[in-house]
Amino acid sequence: MSATTLQLHDAEREALTDTITRFARSEIAPHADAWDSAGEFPRQLYRRAAELGLLGLGYPEEYGGTPVSYAMRVPLWRALSRHGASGGVLASLFSHNIGLPPVVNFASAAVRAEVIPPVLAGEQIAALAITEPGGGSDVARLATTARRDGDDYIVNGEKVFITSGMRADWITAAVRTGEPGSKGAGGISMLLIPAGSAGLSRSPLAKMGWLCSDTAHLRFDNVRVPARYLLGEEGQGFRIIMGNFNGERFGLAASALGFAEACFDEALAWARQRRAFGAALVEHQVIRHKLADMQMRIQSTAAWVDAIAARADAGDTGPDWVAQICLLKNHATQTMQFCADQAVQILGGMGFMRGTVSERIYREVKVMMIGGGAEEIMKDLAVRQLGL
Repeated sequence: MSATTLQLHDAEREALTDTITRFARSEIAPHADAWDSAGEFPRQLYRRAAELGLLGLGYPEEYGGTPVSYAMRVPLWRALSRHGASGGVLASLFSHNIGLPPVVNFASAAVRAEVIPPVLAGEQIAALAITEPGGGSDVARLATTARRDGDDYIVNGEKVFITSGMRADWITAAVRTGEPGSKGAGGISMLLIPAGSAGLSRSPLAKMGWLCSDTAHLRFDNVRVPARYLLGEEGQGFRIIMGNFNGERFGLAASALGFAEACFDEALAWARQRRAFGAALVEHQVIRHKLADMQMRIQSTAAWVDAIAARADAGDTGPDWVAQICLLKNHATQTMQFCADQAVQILGGMGFMRGTVSERIYREVKVMMIGGGAEEIMKDLAVRQLGL
C-alpha cells in the first residue's frame, strides 16, 4: 500500500470517527440515563443511525449498505462506545451485526432482498438466537428442533438471553434438523424465523446492566416457518455459527476498548477538578499512577485491535488469526474491567452513584466478558487453534 493510499485511508477513518462521535455525543450520551430508567430507547434511533449510514457499514451496496474494511469498522465500535457510553444502546441498535451476516452469506437471493434492505434502513430489526436455557457456549448441545413438514419447518424449543428479542422482526436461529434425538454439531442448521409467526412467544428479562437493551426469552411452540428461510443447507449450521462468532468477538473487543476509554475520560476529568488535601486529585502520585495503568492497557488493546484488523484486511484469517481474536476479546474486556474499576475508585462515592459513566460501565462489563464466548471458552479455543 502506497503512502498516498495510507493517507486517504487515514483521512476516511478520521472522518468516519468524527461522524460517529458527533452522533454518539448528541443522540445517545445525553439520554442514556433516562433510557436506562425506561428500560428501552426510542425505535426512531434505528432510522437516525441508518440515515447516517451506520447500520449499513460492512454490507453490500445492492442492499443499501457500504462495504468497508475491518480497519474502517473499528471506529464504529470504538467511538460509539467511548462517546455514547451505553452498552445497552450499542447491543440492541447493532444486533443486526450478529443476526444478518448468516442471511447475507447463506440466504437465497430472494430472501436477501426481502430481509436486508429494511433492516439496514432502520425500518426492521434483526436478532440472533443461539443460546438456550440448557446451554450456551456448548453450541453442539442445542435442543431446539425444526422438523420438515412439506414446504415448511415446524420449530419447537426455547432460546434465552436474546438481544433485541422483544423488538426483532427477524430471528436468525440455530435449530436441530437432524433425526429425532440426534446430538452433536452435525444436525444443526440455521433458520431465519419471522418474528410475527404464530406460536412464537417472547418475554423480557431483567438484567444487571444493558438496562435499555431489550433481552428476551423466546419460546417456539409448533412455529411454522417456510423452508425458503433455511440459511445454507441442512447440517451447515455449526460452521455458520462458528464463522459468525469471529466478527462478533472482534466487535466486542473494539467496543470494550471504547468503553475503557470512556472510563479513563471521566476519571481524568474528575481528577483534574476534584481537590483533596490541598491539591487536585491528579496532582497526587497515587492517582496519576492509576491513570497511567489505565493508559497502558488501553494503548496495548488499541494496538492489538488494529493489528487484527490489518491481518483480516490482508486476507490472513486462518487458525492463528482466530486464536488472536479469542485472546484479544479476553484482553480487551479485561482492560475494560480494569479501567471501570479504577475509574470508580478515582471518583470515590460519586463513582457509586447512578448517572456516572463509570458506574454504568462497571455494571456492564461482565456481560462483555461472557457474551460471544466466555473467557474460559476463548482460552480453550485459542490454544486449540494454536495447536498447543
